[in-house]
Amino acid sequence: MELCRLCEIRKPRRACPAVGGDICTLCCGEQREVTLDCPLDCEYLLEARRREKPPEVNPDEFPNKEIRVTEDFLRDHEQLLVFAARALLNAALATLGAGDNDVREAIDALIRTYRTMDSGLIYQTRPQNPYAASVQQLWLQSLEQFRTELHKATGMYTIRDSELLGTLVFLQRLEIQHNNGRRRSRAFLSFLLEHFPQREERLVAGQ
Repeated sequence: MELCRLCEIRKPRRACPAVGGDICTLCCGEQREVTLDCPLDCEYLLEARRREKPPEVNPDEFPNKEIRVTEDFLRDHEQLLVFAARALLNAALATLGAGDNDVREAIDALIRTYRTMDSGLIYQTRPQNPYAASVQQLWLQSLEQFRTELHKATGMYTIRDSELLGTLVFLQRLEIQHNNGRRRSRAFLSFLLEHFPQREERLVAGQ
């Protein structure tokens, strides 16, 4: 009799791409994004996302809450936000094993860096976590490419540190709102994939 690949007790009910075999529904529910690195396109993960309640978040407990990110700021810097979100998603997907918690560390390090730059200092905070450090480095590489493309499209090189800081703080708050708390959560990455799908970005003069 075939048994669940994980518990080896119950009868398997579904194919699990994370283990390359069949598992039972109980193990799927308990181990999803806890011990299993679930692919973002797994049908059972997507179904769970639709039923999953977002975590309860108190905005007063957000880090960097003294940095105001208004609707006017987001509207005026929409192109920068789209770039930053997609670059973050791409960096995480390119870092094998990276999840929401690693992305959180990477964003925090970037915010610390741009806070010092905005105050006139130059000091780059780098996470000790290698996954977070990889996400951070890949994001910074994408930023340099974005600056080059921006110059070609608009003649401008400069993106203000304060603009990058505000954008990163907004993404940090989104991550906190969408991280489901599981050890290997990638719920925030699923959110980015849904709202900032990967496609070539067209830079527009004046934005």
